[in-house]
Amino acid sequence: MIPISVLDLSPIPDGHSAADALDNTLDLARHAEEWGYRRFWLAEHHNSPGIASAATSVLIGHVANGTKTIRVGAGGVMLPNHAPLVIAEQFGTLATLYPDRIDLGLGRAPGTDMATARALRRGLDQADGFPNDVVELMGYFEDEPPGGGRVRAIPGAGTHVPVWILGSSLYGAQLAAHLGLPYAFASHFAPAALEQAIEVYRRTFRPSQYLDRPHFMLAVNVFAAPTDEEGAFLRTSMQLAFARLRTGMPGPLPRPVDNLDELLTVQLREMVDEALSVTAVGSPETVRKALLGFVERYEPEELILTGQIHDHQARLRSFEIAAQVMASLPADA
Repeated sequence: MIPISVLDLSPIPDGHSAADALDNTLDLARHAEEWGYRRFWLAEHHNSPGIASAATSVLIGHVANGTKTIRVGAGGVMLPNHAPLVIAEQFGTLATLYPDRIDLGLGRAPGTDMATARALRRGLDQADGFPNDVVELMGYFEDEPPGGGRVRAIPGAGTHVPVWILGSSLYGAQLAAHLGLPYAFASHFAPAALEQAIEVYRRTFRPSQYLDRPHFMLAVNVFAAPTDEEGAFLRTSMQLAFARLRTGMPGPLPRPVDNLDELLTVQLREMVDEALSVTAVGSPETVRKALLGFVERYEPEELILTGQIHDHQARLRSFEIAAQVMASLPADA
């Protein structure tokens, strides 16, 4: 079976609190571990009323402490928001507490709006230093400090935390290939450059001490339910949330609706559906066909599944169905 993982934003559903969201995240992680998911990743977002994973490393520690075997990590940390040494110390500490279970995915976007980015002390030109920051950060995880210098990450040195590059453009693909790192593409909300990014990553990949061949992870939205109609109904929460985000009105994860077409203009609905096109939605058989199609088309080494579903029990059921579906795919898929 192709490995499957979970990407969780710790969504705050409408009518619920951040505390509820954090409880739900740990509960989902524990179930994902039982269902055979390889990784459970959390993403850094700021000033988002519907997302509770802003303090990503703190939440990773909480999830790792509440589970036993599943790998837990960042999908990802937005590195320009932080000093590389600080992230090395945070994830070095996590890796010391939970050996061989911590992953670190790195992105270069702010993960928020510009006003919040300034509040994070992020300069607008910091993204240009992203490659150097990645190299510096990886150096802190090695046995010796970078360049033989006196600055060390303690804990951190010698932990060799696996680093991934995340992205939704050719920039991340080129950097991951150049450094010989695994690459995860944000196809669940920005698939426009997906095929070109995969081609660039695989064609220009340079083997490294970290990886001898390309390792590509495809992100897919999943809204699985007993019937196609119920899956489509569950999906409307994310469609509404995405539309509101794109029109400057973010909020808690909306309750699903039966009248989506009445709430969105034709143009907005088309934009949302295009952005969220890498999605499997519906009954187990429908989801199976969709996931198999993505696997055959893009040939990823791994899938990471996400699903912004308002009702927690429905979200658990969706991820359970997805795990069962993936286990049923042919071995050579």
